[in-house]
Order: sequence, then C-alpha cells, then structure tokens
Amino acid sequence: MKTAIVTDSTVYLPTEELKQHNIHVVPINVHFNHATFEEELTLSVEQFYGIVHTTKQFPKTSQPSIGKFVELYERLGKEYDEILAIHISSGVSGTYECSLQAAQLVDNVKVYVFDSEVAAGPLASYVIEASKLVENGASAPQIIERLKDLQKTLEAYFIVDDLIHLQRSGRLSVASSVIGSLLQIKPILHIKDKKIAVFEKVRTKRKAVLRVRDLLQQAVETYGELQAVIMHANCEQQGRTWMEKLQTTFPTVHFKLAYFGPSLVTHMGEGTLAISWMKK
Repeated sequence: MKTAIVTDSTVYLPTEELKQHNIHVVPINVHFNHATFEEELTLSVEQFYGIVHTTKQFPKTSQPSIGKFVELYERLGKEYDEILAIHISSGVSGTYECSLQAAQLVDNVKVYVFDSEVAAGPLASYVIEASKLVENGASAPQIIERLKDLQKTLEAYFIVDDLIHLQRSGRLSVASSVIGSLLQIKPILHIKDKKIAVFEKVRTKRKAVLRVRDLLQQAVETYGELQAVIMHANCEQQGRTWMEKLQTTFPTVHFKLAYFGPSLVTHMGEGTLAISWMKK
C-alpha cells in the first residue's frame, strides 16, 4: 500500500524537509490589489514583507481552487494507492472543504481528508508524524486514528500585537477587537471549535507570555514529555529568546522554532507570537 501525504502551504516547512518526507503541498493564494501570488511558491515570506512595508497594502487570501486539488490527486493516483490530505482548520479557511470536494471528484485513487483544526507549527507536526507513519507502513485510516489521539493532547495559544487584522478579516469578533484596542489589552487567543477565540485577557505581552508558561507547566505535569513549536510573525529573535527560556525551564519538552507565512500574517499581523504543544 503506497500512501501519499498532501497538505497546504500553511504548513510552512522548509523545502528540504518536504522533499525528505515526500510531502506534497497545495498553495493558498495571497492577493495584493490585482496581483495574485501562490504562498511559498511565487511569494516567499521575505517578499511578502517587502510588499507590505513598501506599499502599505493590506492583502487578502483565498483557498486553492478545487481544480488545483483534483489535478494533484489525479496525478498522484497514477503512482499511489491512497492519499491522505491534512489541512489548515476548516474554521478559518475553506481549504479543507475544497480538498474534500476534490476528493469526491477523483475516481482513480482513494483520498482521505483530515481537518487539523490548526495551522502552521502544529499542522507541520501532524504532517511530519503522518509521513513517518507512512514510512513505517501505516495506512491512511491508521494514521488518522493516530492524529486524532494526538489532537486530544494539543493546545495552541497566540499573542498578537494588534487585533485589527483578525477583526478586519472576520477571524475575530468586532467586539473583542474594539475592547483590545481601547484598553491596550493583549489577549491570549486559542483555537475553540476550530476557530480563533479569546482565551484570556491580560494587560501586557509580558503577562501573556507568563500565563502561557503556566499553561505549559500544567501540560508537562499531565503528559510529561511534550513536543512544542514556537511560532513568530517577523519577530524571530523574540521567538528564539522565548524558546530558549522555556527550554531551560522545561527540559522534557522538545521545542522547534517556526514562522507564520503570508496567509496567516495577513490575518494576525506582524509581531505575533504563538506556541503549540502536544504529547510526544
């Protein structure tokens, strides 16, 4: 049984790692006025910031077309017996739904579609885990069961500098955005019911970071050994410093540093810091 692993560009894995694990990526679209780019393919994160900083344009995003998925699935069907597609949360993007519809249009291969309910670092953790299971001979249904087990232990928290981006893109309620802007609150956000929601409201970024550390402490006490990802939006040094401090405090947690690419920065804004963890 040969199983192909497919994901979308919000996985933000290095090209070398994608090739190493034979992971196929469908890009999300990023739009600047009349120009459309494919994330991580025709628009790198460096190019994205270059456009944003020089033009001050506010970009938009859109999910890949169903046809893009159909084309990939039919091509992979010539070589593989089944396909497992793992995608960004269906609560924040239509990518999962497009992939699901495409799977129903392909008849030369069985396609399984899994809603990660997250994006970026934790999505990458799922995808890498799936690829390793494929290498060990696991089938798509077996991999999905494993991912569902990991999903039960997953937690993800976000600290954004400005809520206006989430409010403008419809990813967070207007009320939450106004409260945060007026009172200079730095809310801790998380994923609830597949969508971005306010977890707790704190007054400063420092207090938010300390609160998240307490939540990580609780997870360590529950699960012992964890795998975690620190993510940043064009504030790598802040992310690296945070990761090093946490690594010293929590030696049983295995950390990785990752970044938010164009489509997610569009909604969260620069300066965002985030962390996710799950049982190792």
